[in-house]
Amino acid sequence: MQLIPVIDLMRGQVVRAIRGNRQSYQPIVSRLCEGSAPVAVARALVAHCAARQLYVADLDALQGGAAQTGVLHELLRSLPGVALWLDGGFGAPDADLELRRALGADAGRLVTVFASESLASPAALAACFGAPGARQRSVLSLDRRDGSRLDAALAWDQPAAWPERVIVMTLERVGADAGPDLDTLAGLRRASPGTTFIGAGGIRDVGDLRRAEAAGAAAWLVASALHDGRIPAVGPS
Repeated sequence: MQLIPVIDLMRGQVVRAIRGNRQSYQPIVSRLCEGSAPVAVARALVAHCAARQLYVADLDALQGGAAQTGVLHELLRSLPGVALWLDGGFGAPDADLELRRALGADAGRLVTVFASESLASPAALAACFGAPGARQRSVLSLDRRDGSRLDAALAWDQPAAWPERVIVMTLERVGADAGPDLDTLAGLRRASPGTTFIGAGGIRDVGDLRRAEAAGAAAWLVASALHDGRIPAVGPS
């Protein structure tokens, strides 16, 4: 199963995400590299996973601040051939246009993540994935915390509106060593067997990855287990 490493950016540095409680995040401490500088952490994660994608949560933007354009530009320039899956609180199909203009030619490797916690209505969901090509160049994240869906757009119940790739984000399991939420994944797969599902949250070790793959996940977003040395390096493909 494919590993997609994750970095959470806050005020220009990488922080450790725990249960989605963003106000309490602290700078990352990792066995893979020194410090919390975004480029250093991202390079270490991508190399460890032999990854072609890097998931980036811009927590400044997600909490209503400005996008960390300079950091994103550095990441793209420092990781040639790697696509950045960016969750920046995008709630409309053109919400990332200004950011893409600022990133210039490198913006072609930016994959927009539209998260259910940021989509305001069913109309917004339809608009984000209804344009030609949008379902191929964007990703939907179905978000939940403590058993409750973060879903003003009612995205969870509209599989016909989903793009090809859907993230199943269980926020209370992020960084919590609680194990992956395979029951929710299984339910969504029954609702839309043709969708490519990417899990997020809860991975503790290689055993969890194997169980997630057996449950039908095509990939999983991982951070804490990598930084803590609980998942060995992946050989180059």
